[in-house]
Amino acid sequence: MIYVIFGQFHNNGYLILENFLVDEEVSALREACRGLVDNFQPDQHRCVFTTTDHKQSRDTYFLESGDKIRYFFEEGVFDEKDQLTVAKNRALNKIGHALHWLEPAFKKVTFSSKVQQVVSDIGFKDPAVSQSMYIFKQPGIGGEVTPHQDSTFLHTEPMKIVGLWFALEDVTLENGCLWFIPGSHKQGVDRRFVRNPDKQSNELTMYTAPNPDYDTTKFIAGPVPKGSCVLIHGEVVHKSERNRSSLSRHVYTFHVIERADNTVYSKDNWLQPTENFNFPGLNDSC
Repeated sequence: MIYVIFGQFHNNGYLILENFLVDEEVSALREACRGLVDNFQPDQHRCVFTTTDHKQSRDTYFLESGDKIRYFFEEGVFDEKDQLTVAKNRALNKIGHALHWLEPAFKKVTFSSKVQQVVSDIGFKDPAVSQSMYIFKQPGIGGEVTPHQDSTFLHTEPMKIVGLWFALEDVTLENGCLWFIPGSHKQGVDRRFVRNPDKQSNELTMYTAPNPDYDTTKFIAGPVPKGSCVLIHGEVVHKSERNRSSLSRHVYTFHVIERADNTVYSKDNWLQPTENFNFPGLNDSC
């Protein structure tokens, strides 16, 4: 049976595993996030994250977040005086990108034996975790995530990346579930998001090509109940719509790259390991 299930992943480019996290694990992640937000002071930095404008591409706060826990806001939550118009816990778009290593509750889930097993089952031999995020998808204002492939942002040669996406609340059509184009991972990567080689430019990162016009009729919705894990192939095209409902859509997600078979992590990826923080192996002792 397991071969049938994971055959679906390789055929479609994604796979939904319901009841992957138990209620205690979900609660632990939610509580850890609340603690992070409570201790965060919004005047420390005000980086807005959006997939439609990419303002963060001009900000070293974003570019240098791979070994830190940093906070990114939704669009439209600051007034003309640069003051928040809503409470900070309702203003954040996401927290990233080293939750999996620096925050114990997230580390425990990320490096759990069941995560190790599922990544092994889809064919990874020596997996490492490159980055992690807590995404809020705030009620009424949670921004859309435009159609994309994760390997655009995290590229290896040969290509082997998978995202694990955990629903910490029920994820519905109304509050911004994922949508996929099944089988689109078999077409290759359409473009890259890389560090700008022009060191004089204000744009610290850049795309290597325009975003393709994907056929919107091919997208399939993927609503899931709380506790589900969604496996996302690095090359499958997916998106999520803006949250126009009164309910949030909190998720925890991280990306795994392969290190075996001479797989090389691209040196021009926006996210790079640092001298003090290489990407930790998923099966290594923590």
